Amino acid sequence: PYDRHNSNNGILSPCLSLSLCLSRSVSLFRYNGSLPNGDRGRRKSRFSLSKRPKANGVKPSTVHAACTAQAAKAISNKDQHSISYTLSRGQTVVVEYTHDNNTDMFQIGRSTESPIDFVVTDTVAGSQSNSDTQSVQSTISRFACRVMCQRTPPYTARIYAAGFDSSKNIFLGEKAAKWKTCDGQMDGLTTNGVLVMHPRHGFTEDSKPGVWREISVCGNVFTLRETRSAQQRGKMVEAESQELVDGSLIDLCGATLLWRTAEGLSRTPTIKHLEALRQEINAARPQCPVGFNTLAFPSMRRKDTPDEKQPWVYLQCGHVHGYHNWGSHRDRDREQGWSRECPMCRATGPYVPLWLGCEASFYLDTAPPTHAFSPCGHVCSEKTAVFWSQIPLPHGTHTFHASCPFCAQQLSGEQGYVRLIFQGPLD
Repeated sequence: PYDRHNSNNGILSPCLSLSLCLSRSVSLFRYNGSLPNGDRGRRKSRFSLSKRPKANGVKPSTVHAACTAQAAKAISNKDQHSISYTLSRGQTVVVEYTHDNNTDMFQIGRSTESPIDFVVTDTVAGSQSNSDTQSVQSTISRFACRVMCQRTPPYTARIYAAGFDSSKNIFLGEKAAKWKTCDGQMDGLTTNGVLVMHPRHGFTEDSKPGVWREISVCGNVFTLRETRSAQQRGKMVEAESQELVDGSLIDLCGATLLWRTAEGLSRTPTIKHLEALRQEINAARPQCPVGFNTLAFPSMRRKDTPDEKQPWVYLQCGHVHGYHNWGSHRDRDREQGWSRECPMCRATGPYVPLWLGCEASFYLDTAPPTHAFSPCGHVCSEKTAVFWSQIPLPHGTHTFHASCPFCAQQLSGEQGYVRLIFQGPLD
């Protein structure tokens, strides 16, 4: 496997975790540890990257003008990787790619064809199953992006827009943004683009939001286009790199991924640690200050099933209760549901169940879960809540807003989270 002690090793997480023997992981946002119907095959909430038995990386080689025999051969040869840039109906440039013994290639996209290593579908906040997303027209490319990982130290991982299809080709059509570079090479952008953000100061307790950039087919870095699919590219940012670091965010216009390194994951809690924290909270026997019944977080396997001992919270003040019907108001907030009055402090606001955040790779530290995101009620450590409340995630084609990483709901309230106030047992 890749060296798990190297800081450049990574893991992609839409919500995923990585075993210690692996080097990198990618996790999907929203799924809180696993897909609604379970992780199966290449369709997972978390994907781990390890060194392949044989290198499958590629690198650019010969450039051909359209209508030449060499260009036609490169496109039709299923053993030859190539990228075709259609400039007009009668003009196409084909770039051949040759085998690279020094890199491994991993591809991500919506397609279930064999070249895709990690199959992703659109993230719809609040949906409870994969079928809930099928009625939504996908904005994720079938072959969205590819990650090239060095097989030798320092095991650098670099991201590129677009992936090769089953014929080992990438086609950029006439309407796609494309251009010839100053050194005579071709480059371009995919329809909805691949955006990347590297956090400042790494993915640590001191992390701060970085700046979102767009990555081109050749791995160059650009400022964002005016809208997601505009044909006019942004300005090239030569001082920045497409190299992935611990905590890098990758947005595919419909799904957001978190890249984690093995070294970074060594500083985050494990699933066993989160379970121990859950048991520690329950062992303290927190009580509902109204019904005086003991509250308990359900097991992590029942993370979406309400329980009779389920803790609930008033998001306006943070007081934790058991479920009760006291204090309902007729006024209804369109976004957050029925308004409730807290019997402890009379603060009025949303009243929601609390759920533990089960995806360990989203945590910045191993501190106890003391804060909850608003309005969803997912619980995590204070520094984790503060960090994600400051991260603007792409939404649609031109807007950004902070979201809960465990369910992708847009955060609300003054801070986007609340400190939980538990009442201990009276005896």
